[in-house]
Amino acid sequence: MPRTLAILAHPTQTEHLLAWLSKHQRVLTHFEIMAPAEMAQCIERGWDLAKIDLVTLGTSSEGGDIELAAHILAGDVAGVLFFAAPEAIATGFPSFTLVLRACQIQGTPIALNDASASLLLRGIAETQMAYLIFNPVAGQGNPNTDLALIKEVLEPQIMVNVIMTQPDLDPADQAREVIEHIHSKTEHDLGRSLIIASGGDGTVSAVAGASMGSGVPLGIIPRGTANAFSVGLGIPTNLRAACETILAGNTHVIDAARCNDIPMILLAGVGFEAGMVDGASRQLKNELGNLAYVLSGVRQLASATPFNATLEIDGKVSTVTTTAITVANVAPPTSVLAQGLGEVIPDDGLLEVTVATSKTRLQGINALASLVAAAAWGNPTQRDDIICLRTNRLKLTTDPPQKLVIDGEILEVNPMEFECLPQALTVFAPLKTI
Repeated sequence: MPRTLAILAHPTQTEHLLAWLSKHQRVLTHFEIMAPAEMAQCIERGWDLAKIDLVTLGTSSEGGDIELAAHILAGDVAGVLFFAAPEAIATGFPSFTLVLRACQIQGTPIALNDASASLLLRGIAETQMAYLIFNPVAGQGNPNTDLALIKEVLEPQIMVNVIMTQPDLDPADQAREVIEHIHSKTEHDLGRSLIIASGGDGTVSAVAGASMGSGVPLGIIPRGTANAFSVGLGIPTNLRAACETILAGNTHVIDAARCNDIPMILLAGVGFEAGMVDGASRQLKNELGNLAYVLSGVRQLASATPFNATLEIDGKVSTVTTTAITVANVAPPTSVLAQGLGEVIPDDGLLEVTVATSKTRLQGINALASLVAAAAWGNPTQRDDIICLRTNRLKLTTDPPQKLVIDGEILEVNPMEFECLPQALTVFAPLKTI
């Protein structure tokens, strides 16, 4: 369902319509408003344009009502408010018969007076509204086809407002703007707005990071290479199934984390994990998909150099020599370096920490195989050269300084301070099976 409302009136009814609009202005700021030029000018004079999206058509005498009818027939309009004068129904401008005919063909609701306009607005306002942050360059599919399918599945039940990611904009900033808008309308929103991230793990992590602690439920429609966050929570990676998961309405309240005030939704890796992610180029991922990480991991296994790491947990300090440390909040079984405990629990208020202390390449290979088995069977590894623990806080210092990867982004930070944020995210996900 689109989020656009068309607003128009015959000249003798304009003041009547404007009075009605004034009473409902705060609710109407949720919607894009489309109007012929003469009505748009009246709205501009009476409203704070910083708070509304106004689409101005031509004047009715110049065909603005014809433009509006075309938008209605294209399915771009959720509802029409047309305060018509009885004496002008047949011949006046804007053309009532033209707009009515378009509404009849498309099945678009139309309101003609105060009472019917209030009923129409109430019905539309109580529909869920989704703000979809869509990355058009994610994955290997056709973004136009993907977006059309998403809207086809969601829009019969949810009003979808599409926000495209931009090369010069951080998706997290776009998400924060959306969340601020939702919070500013809480009194009138009935708590039914949600935010949806559609892209790879980078887009999902950015939007989820901005959503931490907001209380706004998050939907995920994965379209990336690994889709680790979705897989870790059991969210389908098939587009239609992911949309249907959102429509089902089941939510899972999970933890999030921060590392040096950087949001972390998935996991952080030092050493092997960082080198593996750093070595998987965009071109390689486009060509090989998940195999890009496997190939990069094989290269990293051959060249990994041990380093010293100091871990401080609950006031206790220990130093180890290691080639890989992983701190996980959510991780799928394929993130084998996070699987020392056999399972990463997303809602226990703790982070899973896995430290590999193998001294030889052969030991490293055997340790990796043990982690794969732990992930497959869900049982903790029993190797002496793999340290596994759960904690809500961790301070990590490396010598020499190592690259850090957080949710796929490479950083250079030392020391690193991790903190779990219990129950920080509400995510649409399938019901957990027992």
